[in-house]
Amino acid sequence: MKVVILAGGFGTRISEESEIMPKPMIEIGGMPILWHIMKGYAWYGYTDFIICAGYKQAYIKQWFADYYLNTSDVTFDFSDGQSRMTIESSSVEPWKVTVADTGLYTMTGGRVKRIQKYIGNDRFMLTYGDAVCDVDVGKLVDYHKTHGKIATLTSVVRNQDKGILDISEFGAVRSFREKHSSDGVAINAGYMVFEPEIFDYLEDDDTILENVALEMLAKDEQLMSYKHDGYWQCMDSAREKQILEKIWAKGNAPWKLWV
Repeated sequence: MKVVILAGGFGTRISEESEIMPKPMIEIGGMPILWHIMKGYAWYGYTDFIICAGYKQAYIKQWFADYYLNTSDVTFDFSDGQSRMTIESSSVEPWKVTVADTGLYTMTGGRVKRIQKYIGNDRFMLTYGDAVCDVDVGKLVDYHKTHGKIATLTSVVRNQDKGILDISEFGAVRSFREKHSSDGVAINAGYMVFEPEIFDYLEDDDTILENVALEMLAKDEQLMSYKHDGYWQCMDSAREKQILEKIWAKGNAPWKLWV
């Protein structure tokens, strides 16, 4: 199953660094937060990624182009006046990564619509490229398979300003609305699973996944919630980046599932 990661936005709320690079490439512990997210999925065996790029997409493409070389021990031999390079050893992950140009100003739903050709008629996962989580992706997928609906999103209870969910006692998402700063209820944490029918809810580049597609799915009773009681943290600001950096530096980051 492919994993789609939204990584094309401008990241204006953390503009101190996003002026230089796209937000998913901002580093935590010396590696992009995008890498941390991918490592989490790979821990559960999902290693086929589609990155929905847009703003400063060349930065993402160049990073992956150099990734093999930068994770290897390399010998450069110029002893006979020529140049030879030998890869001595490498610790690169066995990933397949498609970095897709989904447009500079495309909305989130439009970005997903643009990569439909890479998904085909298969089930796929999707998340945002700016938040880390310790959700059990295997259990999330198992839950999605049980209810027969088009979509499952992961919900967490947070006291902050994200999109608000109204969830029934059976796990069905009844509505999806914009946030209020005082809300302390379930929010959409990303880590979604979709059937290919999701593409019927995505019209064009102007389609917003959250405000349009998810709301329509909720009204059609096709959106379910997987409740996550563990760790989740987004990186919307410099303060939140510092939080993640401090946790990583202590050596006990909850999202570091891999060994």
